[in-house]
Amino acid sequence: MSKLNIPTKLTIMRIVLLPVFVTLYLVNFPYNGLAAVAVFMIASFTDFLDGHLARKWNQVTSLGKFLDPIADKMLVMCALVCVILDDTMGKAYTLTLAVFLMIIESRELIVSCFRIIAASKGVTLAADRWGKLKTVTQMIALILLIPHRSLYAVCGSWLNVEYYIGFGLLALATLFTVISGANYIVKNRQVLYDGNQGI
Repeated sequence: MSKLNIPTKLTIMRIVLLPVFVTLYLVNFPYNGLAAVAVFMIASFTDFLDGHLARKWNQVTSLGKFLDPIADKMLVMCALVCVILDDTMGKAYTLTLAVFLMIIESRELIVSCFRIIAASKGVTLAADRWGKLKTVTQMIALILLIPHRSLYAVCGSWLNVEYYIGFGLLALATLFTVISGANYIVKNRQVLYDGNQGI
């Protein structure tokens, strides 16, 4: 087996950081949310860094292309589940966050299956600007939402404004998720056609 390059190592590092992030979030100790969000931010930065280095150094590999989207989806899904467990703002917010999670993960599943069909036909589908905007907005929203439970316990309700901003950004990210998923499929709908047989 060939030696792993640095971009792939960064992707693997993101996967390894996931249980660290979840553990820090779930284990109750002072400012555990801040520790968890610090790990989340490091993992999010590796998402940008591995792709940038892979393109810059021409080190795009099949393993990297396989692991990178998996690591991204695992990071967002784990963070969203953790945020849903934070019930300091009441059941209505928790339920809405759960709906956001279902929409976001359903889109990722649909697009992943779509990419598999495209790959079977030798077609490579690049991410569009809506997808990139969705990802950036998700990350910022989660960075605001993850530490809320710990900060609320120490500072009280005056920090709710940080939660409201994060919640609003996540709602916006969910809208971008729907738009990007629909745009992705419509723009590349030709991969669903089987020659003269149609769709």
